[in-house]
Amino acid sequence: MKTIAVHNNETIHLEKIPILSYDEFFTLVSSLMASSLYHCVNYFAYPEGDLWRLIGMIANDETHQIHLLSHTVSREEKHKRLPSLTAKHYALHVFEREITETTGIHFEGHPWAKPLRYAHNQFDLNSTIAQYPFYKIDSPQLHHVGVGPIHAGIIEPGYFRFICKGEKVLHLEIQLGWQHRGVEPLFVNKKTLLQKNILAESIAGDTAIGHTLAFVKMMEAMGGIEIPRRLSIERTIALELERIAIHLGDLSALCADVGYQLGSAVFGVLRTPVINFTQLWCGNRLGKGLLRVAGSHYPLNLSLKAVLIQTLDELEPQFKRIAKHTFKSTSILERWEHLGRLSVKQAELLGVVGMAARSSGIRRDIRLSHPFEAFKEFPYEPVVFKLGDIYSRALLRRREIEKSMEFIKKLMAILDESDLPAPYAQEQIKLAPESLAFSLTEGWRGEICHCGITDKQGQLIYYKIKDPSLHNWMALSVAVRNQEISDFPVCNKSFNLSYCGHDL
Repeated sequence: MKTIAVHNNETIHLEKIPILSYDEFFTLVSSLMASSLYHCVNYFAYPEGDLWRLIGMIANDETHQIHLLSHTVSREEKHKRLPSLTAKHYALHVFEREITETTGIHFEGHPWAKPLRYAHNQFDLNSTIAQYPFYKIDSPQLHHVGVGPIHAGIIEPGYFRFICKGEKVLHLEIQLGWQHRGVEPLFVNKKTLLQKNILAESIAGDTAIGHTLAFVKMMEAMGGIEIPRRLSIERTIALELERIAIHLGDLSALCADVGYQLGSAVFGVLRTPVINFTQLWCGNRLGKGLLRVAGSHYPLNLSLKAVLIQTLDELEPQFKRIAKHTFKSTSILERWEHLGRLSVKQAELLGVVGMAARSSGIRRDIRLSHPFEAFKEFPYEPVVFKLGDIYSRALLRRREIEKSMEFIKKLMAILDESDLPAPYAQEQIKLAPESLAFSLTEGWRGEICHCGITDKQGQLIYYKIKDPSLHNWMALSVAVRNQEISDFPVCNKSFNLSYCGHDL
């Protein structure tokens, strides 16, 4: 096989990544993706001299391996045309769309070759968001409903165009790309490690721990740094606390959207002690400042450990009580069951990840398939449901909260004060030259991927971020089809995807 297989949080010299002809690349990726054991964690283009080098990262979820392979295209060949892999494997649609948008390379036969982000560095500067080519159905019996891009409340900008027959949604097209901070090039331009670390915390505010963990693990891999077991356990606890907090907030929002005020109020209240503990731990309720490369300034000491145990002991019975009441409520069942359904086949075709995948019968979880931190020592068995409706996505949150509390308590029991304390974070590290390093973590939404590439001097020259929302926005569009448009808000909340994580 003309690939090189590596594992999560590894570094590899660029010369070792096979460069294939596009025909070979196409054939090999097609054969891998034909198996349900494989999925694409990243496929991107970066400039390498007068070439675009396109690197594919295809994960085997059973062997814990990621297969790396690449092909090149001359940067002078404007509007180069290549056969589209998406035509055979639709899950690759977002990757090819982004490559076209940033390089000008076109993929012949792509079924939905539309702009993805309208990024600041797009190839065709004449392509503007005002010219977005919406899908159209011409019929006097149909009407269009446009929502956004500015929404009530504090939701981020995104435009939703519904094509409806009466109240029934026939098609939803989600147009993103309204906000860009140029996050990826900022990782290259920022000079100090601390600046890059703080930047990672701001990729998506509700996933500060998940994205920062991917960043620090990638940098440690590139720097050849091994961290002590205690620090690994503390980071895992922080990640699972973030999962608990966001899931509680989501359950509150899901209850609010169907008018179930008891659940909305109580789940919201229960979130508070979780984020308050995170603030006690590091001074920030979202966990900013907690994770640093190669160390920590906020060790989980004996007094904090006691507070966390008490917090979880008080939270668990209260959560189980309101969850039991909520998930048996007739009001909830009538509004959540069988609505916003994403079938197993649809999820597989779209390459869905995270909660959306597991609630549709796909056992896809980086904690299991490509374990990191404490999950390498303590294997995690993901929660999986099959129906793929709003109820399943809500129930999955309930089960994951329970499992995360159980997992944290397990880790706390082995977190002995005699373990080596976490070292202080380093201010600078030496990165491997002419290399690629990557890290996969399982944030609360799902699979996060950070990749870095260095030059001969070991300086970052390219940085690539993938939020799980990149895979899942199309799934929301599909799930709402043939539903009443009034059910869209709660369906949207059940996915809870990121705008800023997509737009970067």
